[in-house]
Order: sequence, then structure tokens, then C-alpha cells
Amino acid sequence: MQPRRPEDFDGLGYRGSGRDEPGPGAGSGFAAKPYGSSSDLSHWVSSPPDIPGSRNLHWGERTPQYGAGPAGTPLGGVGLNDEPCPVSASSEQLNRFAGFGIGLASLFTENVLAHPCIVLRRQCQVNYHARNYHLTPFTIVNTMYSINKSQGPRALWKGMGSTFVVQGITLGTEGIISEFTPLPRELSHKWSLRQIGGHLLLKGLTYVVAMPFYSASLIETVQSEIIRDNPGILDCVKEGIGRVIGLGVPHSKRLLPLMALTFPTVLHGILHYIISSIIQKFVLLMLKRESSQSLQTESSNSVQSMLDAYFPELIASFAASLCADVMLYPLETVLHRLHIQGTRTIIDNTDLGYEVLPINTQYEGMRDCINTIKREEGMLGFYKGFGSVVVQYTLHVAVLQLTKIIYSTLLQNVA
Repeated sequence: MQPRRPEDFDGLGYRGSGRDEPGPGAGSGFAAKPYGSSSDLSHWVSSPPDIPGSRNLHWGERTPQYGAGPAGTPLGGVGLNDEPCPVSASSEQLNRFAGFGIGLASLFTENVLAHPCIVLRRQCQVNYHARNYHLTPFTIVNTMYSINKSQGPRALWKGMGSTFVVQGITLGTEGIISEFTPLPRELSHKWSLRQIGGHLLLKGLTYVVAMPFYSASLIETVQSEIIRDNPGILDCVKEGIGRVIGLGVPHSKRLLPLMALTFPTVLHGILHYIISSIIQKFVLLMLKRESSQSLQTESSNSVQSMLDAYFPELIASFAASLCADVMLYPLETVLHRLHIQGTRTIIDNTDLGYEVLPINTQYEGMRDCINTIKREEGMLGFYKGFGSVVVQYTLHVAVLQLTKIIYSTLLQNVA
């Protein structure tokens, strides 16, 4: 499983509140402020998911919130003895809300606009009947169109509310456990192997607590709209609790106990978190290095410097999520099949785009599931529905580019 990480942990790096970094006014006579001060306007960026198929948020690494002015000039390009001009004030006001707008666009894309891709991706993963593996985006788009035509657009956004509920449960659980235990939610700059172990243990415990609710959310996501009733937004909470105590909707004898799901769930979540954190840190360092070099050669381009203040973190987060999803896609397929087994779930026929199919697998565990998929469906069986990942991240890139163009145009008009 994968929400999420300490707010300041980024792989083996650290974004702690005790580390001083040069602020936007560095070199202008102002003292650098530590990260997390009340005047620091950090912005939200999307982070690697801790629950499979879900997305969450954490505080981004500090970036300049205003355009870098000439040396010896404070924020916004206004000198100590200069009078602020209306144009500079307008730029600062636009720049203040730009981070929120850009982060909101990325969040909306990940959790709302891309949800149909997540629905088809999960349905293809658990559909062992499927003859068409949907490895390319062209076939998956055609199936989306067929489902939308036969069942309406609501069928592509089913289970979206429950995914937000699971994210909230995950964040709340992580905060409560870290509050009442010595397990660190974030790592200090001088981290140790013991601190990393405790931090990953916190993540693992969080995944275990959220696991039954994730199972209920997964069922809502893949269950066909044709045969299901309209679920309430908190039904996944009720069904998750019912699965823990053995009450609620009856299940078949093939239902795997939660103990059998613990290892693959925690394994997927920990690996996804580690991979995405390391890649995010690496990409961010590379982008920051290129950005600093471009600012030295083209210091007069204030519009580009403002863009460089926001987009590196979004791009780094995008690359981290993409790489982690691609690398762990086979494990996610196995995980989803184990979670859905024995729940009497009926999914859409992903070959035709209409009709429904029951899920009647009989896997004994993670190893048996891997061997069965390899034997009956081949190695490509682990990548069923991979075309939806291509569509999802292509859509995300398009939204980021469109947001960048709009923001750049606004800045140029104000300037």
C-alpha cells in the first residue's frame, strides 16, 4: 500500500524545520529564515502515494516564493530606499496565489481528472478472464468510451469519494501513531539507520491500519455500476470495520484473511514510498541545478525565474510517481487480485465495454497468485491495463503544460 510520508522526508534527504537555507532575499542584507517560520509561504505539491492508486500531499521543499531580483535588492525587486511600484505589487500578489493555483491543478488532475484511468486500470488488473490486456492507451480509451456509452459517465468516476476517505484515514493514522510513539514522522538532517527504520515502521503500521478500508474502497472502484446500489461516502469505513470484526456483507469462503494480505500490502507501500522518494529527490536536485545555472546566465528574465520557483517540485513529484507506478505495476496487480478475492465482486467486461463478469479466483496467497498469473496469462498478464497508466500520466503532463502556459502569460501581462 502506499498517504503517506512524513511531511518533510524526501527519500534520504530532509526538509526539516531546523535547517537554514538561503531565502529569496539572500545576498540583499536580510538574514535567511529557517524553513517552517510563520512568514514562510510554502506551497503544496503532490507527493508519491502510499496507498496504491491513491494520491496525497506533503509540504514541498523550499523554493523562492518571489522572483529573484538583482543582487542587493530585497523581495519583489524593491530596494531599501525605493518606493514600491504598482506593477511590482501586482506581480507579488499574482505570485502569491500562483503556487496554490498550480498545486491545485496538479491535485485535481491526480485525484479527479485521472480517476477514470484508475478505475479501468484496476478492473483490468483483477480481470483474469480478459483476452485483451490493454497494454496500449488506444485500446483503453476505446473501452472507456464503450463503458461511458453503455452506463453513463458516472461509471468512470465510481469510488472516487472512498479514495479520499482512505487518504484521510491514512494521514490521521500516521499522525496519531507518531504522536503516541517514538516513531519519527520526519527525519532529522543527521539521520541514522535507526531513525530510518523507525520511520519506515511507522509507514508500515499505517498501511496495516488502512488496509481493510483500502480493500473496501478497491471494491467500490471496480464493482460494476450496473449491479451495485448507490454507496454512501462513508460506506467504505463501515465495510472496512465489518471486515475486521467479521460482520457486514457476507463473503465467500475464498476470502483471504487480513493477515494473509498484510505482507504484500506493506511490501508494496514501503517499496512505492522509497522508490518515489529517492527519484523525487534526485530529479529535484537536477532541476534546481539547471535552474540556478539559467538564473546566472539570464538573470533579467523575471518571468522564467518565477516559473522556476514552482514547477521543479511538481515535475519531480510527477516523475517519482510515474517511475514508482511503472516499476511496481506487477506487484500492484497481484495485490489487487488478493484483495478482491472472495468479495463476490462483479466487474465490467473490459474486452467489450459492456456486460459484466464475476471474480472467482482461488489464490492461496501471494506466491500462488504470482505463479498462477505467470502460468495461465504469461508475463504480460502482470501488466494488464498498463495503457491506462500511459493515458493518466499523459493527461497529467498536458495539464501541467497548460497551467504553465497560462501562468507565464499572466506574468508577462503583469510585467
